[in-house]
Amino acid sequence: MEDQDDKRGFKVQDRRRFSSEGEAKEGGDAPAASDDALEIKSKPAASAAETASKPEAAAHHAASHHPSEPPPELTFAAFLWSLSEQALAALGEIPDPVSGHAMRDLVMAQQMIDIIIMLREKTRGNLDAEEQAMLKEILSGLQMKYVELARQPNR
Repeated sequence: MEDQDDKRGFKVQDRRRFSSEGEAKEGGDAPAASDDALEIKSKPAASAAETASKPEAAAHHAASHHPSEPPPELTFAAFLWSLSEQALAALGEIPDPVSGHAMRDLVMAQQMIDIIIMLREKTRGNLDAEEQAMLKEILSGLQMKYVELARQPNR
């Protein structure tokens, strides 16, 4: 079994040109010596029985990328969209993907809105016009919906 574990995983190698003391390493741009390498083993994949027994794992497994499809592009807009989807789910606007039921959690919605606000502040001046407009539109829509729901007496 140990031989099988050795085949799984990957090797991390220190390729910095300078040592921790700030001195230039021998070899310039060449990879660091093998004694600086770190072996990292990956966990064995979950069995089909384990996946089926856990609804969250099954949903994640089902949503994973299919071999025939390329993985979705990872962009700031896609990340922002995923945060807004989580906020909408917490506001009860869209059903939970696992349970299929819409549930309202205003504390979670507020946290997601706060995360988007933090991203706006941390990325100020680094977004293109399209990303900035998307962030503004998503944030204002979420904030309006949150205020509307928070003011309801039977929230």
